[in-house]
Amino acid sequence: MIYNSRVELMHKASQADGLTFGEIDKSGRISNERSKGQLGQIVEESFFEYKVNSTSEADFANLGIELKVTPVKTNKNGTLSAKERLVLNIINYMEEANKTFEDSSFWKKNKELLIMFYEWLPQVKRSDYRIIKSYLHEYATEDLEIIKHDWELINEKIREGLAHELSEADTNYLAASTKGATSNSLRIQPNSPVQAMQRAYSLKQSYMTTLIRKIISKEDLTPIATSDDLRNMSLLDILNKKFEPFKGKSLDEVSELVGIKPNSNSKNFLQMFVSSLLGIRGTKLDNIDEFAKANIQLKTVRLEPNGIPKENMSFKNVDFREWANDEWENSWLNEYFLETKLLFVVFEYKENEKENELRELYFKGIKLWNMPLSEIEGRLKVFFHDVQNLINYGIELTPTQQKTRTVVKNNLPKAKSNHLCHIRPKGRDGSDKVPLPDGRMIAKQCFWIDREYIGELISEEFDDGMN
Repeated sequence: MIYNSRVELMHKASQADGLTFGEIDKSGRISNERSKGQLGQIVEESFFEYKVNSTSEADFANLGIELKVTPVKTNKNGTLSAKERLVLNIINYMEEANKTFEDSSFWKKNKELLIMFYEWLPQVKRSDYRIIKSYLHEYATEDLEIIKHDWELINEKIREGLAHELSEADTNYLAASTKGATSNSLRIQPNSPVQAMQRAYSLKQSYMTTLIRKIISKEDLTPIATSDDLRNMSLLDILNKKFEPFKGKSLDEVSELVGIKPNSNSKNFLQMFVSSLLGIRGTKLDNIDEFAKANIQLKTVRLEPNGIPKENMSFKNVDFREWANDEWENSWLNEYFLETKLLFVVFEYKENEKENELRELYFKGIKLWNMPLSEIEGRLKVFFHDVQNLINYGIELTPTQQKTRTVVKNNLPKAKSNHLCHIRPKGRDGSDKVPLPDGRMIAKQCFWIDREYIGELISEEFDDGMN
């Protein structure tokens, strides 16, 4: 069936809101629970009444609109988020290398998207999934400028024969995500004999979650950049420009300039500090539009005079039962560092602690960082499997007497064991414990990145004069 206008198409789409896939399906294919990707086909054939195809054109070619059906999940705190990234079209490395953004396969097929959000529920049959909302997505001018930067970065790597080094965390909103039956799906690329994993353009899960927050949950998010800003500068350039006036100043001086009370030990202080420096005082960082869409997470770094951070950098507490059963590709560790950018807000002490117990912190600058794919597939992957083997074949728990108390030591990887990351306790005290798969209890443990590794990253950034 041909739809002659956007109004006609969206009128039809809105009639699906509130329906289950069982109510939509006329083909009977919904009964095949194992068949992945057929929900979109059911909507295409049974609801919009057109045959599924794999052409390079948008689904509704006469209107230039591509159809996408994507799941929404409810989080433990009751908020809504995207269950996954929105996968778009496969990247043909050989062809895409010669394109400009305007004639790229991404823009040709995905310039406008009819997105049909449905509610995903665990332990529920697909036939009972219900469409929440149909939405015509036209990229905001500000989003489009960032997406153009993302596409250029992806395309530059392809042209240079580095498609095998692409990582989702390289970019902000538009990603080149792996796509294939297995991680061994390889494709040829220009200017390199090395084959690269098959990838597809996708809108990041964080970008899709932000859409859901705006479109379905009706949340207001605060931008830090205008379209004019983004037309001339990257998001990193904009961040650097906003933080630049405060570099080299003490925490007290900065706090006075932006009108906040200095308290570096307060959990909320850093959020207040950063939002104030960005010119949006009082805004939570996860309510900053660009941060939410790009999945930028904040980490504070306090450097000692020798350039090494005062502390290791902590992340998520370890769920040993989850780690024991996870495949590497679907593990939190892999997905987090593939999809997350970290904004290091760097402070430094000018004096050693022994010399001055009341020493001041000075703002040094920022670094926007994502873990390189080579690191993720190298030391981090080895670390994951080493820990998994320890969990599955028995972690050693050794009680040791230390003065007036007994400390239980373990054989999990310690700091400097691989010069990247380690696991060590992070709980209220030694009695704050979690279960191992074999039923024994262990003090709560956390994933940490070594402070020496962070120190090297910061040193590279500032020594290169990039900030």
